[in-house]
Amino acid sequence: MFNALIVSKDDEGKTSAAVEQIGIDDLPEGEVTVSVEYSTVNYKDGLCIGPGGGLVRNYPHVPGIDFAGTVEASDDDRYKPGDKVVLTGWRVGEAHWGGYAQKARVKADWLVPLPDGLDTRQAMAVGTAGFTAMLAVMALEDHGIRKGPVLVTGAAGGVGSVATAILANLGHEVAGVTGRPETEEYLKSLGASRIVPREEINETTKRPLEGETWGGCVDAVGGAMLARVLGQMEYGASVAAVGLAGGAALPATVIPFLLRGVNLLGIDSVMQPYDNRLRAWQRIAKDLPMDKLESMVQPATLGDLPKLGADILKGQVKGRVVVDVKA
Repeated sequence: MFNALIVSKDDEGKTSAAVEQIGIDDLPEGEVTVSVEYSTVNYKDGLCIGPGGGLVRNYPHVPGIDFAGTVEASDDDRYKPGDKVVLTGWRVGEAHWGGYAQKARVKADWLVPLPDGLDTRQAMAVGTAGFTAMLAVMALEDHGIRKGPVLVTGAAGGVGSVATAILANLGHEVAGVTGRPETEEYLKSLGASRIVPREEINETTKRPLEGETWGGCVDAVGGAMLARVLGQMEYGASVAAVGLAGGAALPATVIPFLLRGVNLLGIDSVMQPYDNRLRAWQRIAKDLPMDKLESMVQPATLGDLPKLGADILKGQVKGRVVVDVKA
């Protein structure tokens, strides 16, 4: 028997989450069984843990959209007992039981070998948020980052924190957008050279174009802020869109695309092909400064998750939560 965070739904449709003991036979089908060491907390996890279950369709359910650990058993030749692995995406933690348990059983295709230079705790300090941030940086690079500062919206969140640290480490001038003045020193410690208060950039304007200000952007907010940013991009610059904390609607015009050749790059981390996953994790091990990564970490255990799930939905989680599943 081992511990897992179980989300249950009662006859009245109300959900609740609690740490319970389950057995290996309770796990869903899969080719590889992993002894989970660490997981983390993402916005999707908050949706799955919180009232109503969000993205969950079948109960009881084990959330946790990413995890890192050691292979315990494998029916696939690619993995053997003792291998260190990391998993993000593939709707694990949503449609398939996830990482908020001391053991997980998944399809081999969903795993990636842990790259040299990262341990399992560091991998979950990165997690889905950091993996997404690296995909966004790679997409900007593939389209050519211009000379102006690179803007990071939602900079104090999980994706924004890692994006800020990576971009600064690569030598870019980084401007971080935050609505929480108390996070300014934190963002500067990650390498942000300029702080942009959210209220300065969070409202739409009737002007479809403003001054050419940003050489690239990692946007975790969407909505009105993304619309505003599009009109401030340099000619030929790109915005990597990774989130919608500010809403799914985009009150923008096509003018920035037509007159400035701005690129809007959609970043999906869930269904990324294996080769690009491997490339991103290798870049993370190389280009994310580990001392900066450690400064983002907030430790937690399985018992902390119900509260943390609620907090992240309210925008009250800073940096990266690392859940010690073994504790």
